[in-house]
Amino acid sequence: MTRITLRRPDDWHLHLRDGAMLKGVLPETARHFARAIIMPNLVPPVVTGDQAAAYRDRILAALPEGMAFEPLMTLYLTEGTDPADVAAAAASGLVKAVKLYPAGATTNSHSGVRDLKNVMNVLEKMAEIGLPLCTHGEVTDPQVDIFDREAVFIDTVLDPLRRRLPELRVVMEHITTEEGAAYAAEGGANLGATITTHHLIINRNHILVGGIKPHYYCLPVAKREKHRLALRRAATSGNPAYFLGTDSAPHVDALKEHACGCAGCFTATNTMPLLAHVFEEDGALDRLEAFASLNGPAFYRLPANSATLQLVKHEAPQTFPEKIFTEAGPVTVFNPGFPVHWHVET
Repeated sequence: MTRITLRRPDDWHLHLRDGAMLKGVLPETARHFARAIIMPNLVPPVVTGDQAAAYRDRILAALPEGMAFEPLMTLYLTEGTDPADVAAAAASGLVKAVKLYPAGATTNSHSGVRDLKNVMNVLEKMAEIGLPLCTHGEVTDPQVDIFDREAVFIDTVLDPLRRRLPELRVVMEHITTEEGAAYAAEGGANLGATITTHHLIINRNHILVGGIKPHYYCLPVAKREKHRLALRRAATSGNPAYFLGTDSAPHVDALKEHACGCAGCFTATNTMPLLAHVFEEDGALDRLEAFASLNGPAFYRLPANSATLQLVKHEAPQTFPEKIFTEAGPVTVFNPGFPVHWHVET
């Protein structure tokens, strides 16, 4: 197979930042994706419906003329979040999900939740109205090894929450482990899981062997090879529980290549060719559309896109830009480390 046509894909986990960075990276997503769930971890975070509306307006104002893209807004859950404001923002159609960051888990998460008991009134309202909770699924207990934080979160936070509120619709974002993939597969209609492009391609050796590779450092951090292979099996399985969320997370090079470097891989530019490569390797090109274009809208109760995107395999490998140059500074594009022959045909 050298040509495939998909419904235009969506990205169910995306960081656009704000200001000059937003302006620089937004075209990289809008070129291929029709919609994206927009992460709210700005400084300050997007906590209220009014703040989400203002952020959406800034995104649309930064969209280049002639490009079509719909930002799907989220609210950042804090221990001061007002359930009535969440319900109103959801009822208006503006907000499609609420994001749970355990405090200290990742970039700009210091305003996050320290104890779920303090947000149970919000979660109960969300369960009542059917608004999804997107979870950064890691505990932040310093006694828990960073490579075990996802599995411990499932056992000690997520599963007890879902037993208490079985009606709550939950997305396990950017799963990175065999345990995460297995839990999502058994979770029923109210549980979904996003998988990133980079976690299908790299394991922890890519970050650490032969010197530290800061542009492969992300949170949740890439795990052992057995976990990467479990994610590949999940993504290519056709199971509707799994869908694409790139977690494309731009940082300027100066903050990535730093003594205390920022976490995040920037994959907006080349995700679709990389996914075609991965799915072809696993003999599952016929399931790429489900993962990238169908399963996510179904979980979020939205229609699939009517427009299409074509991927074509060329004899010559694709050439991706090494960097995207923004007014905030250069951002390095994720390099898979192997030649990619799939191209998006425009």
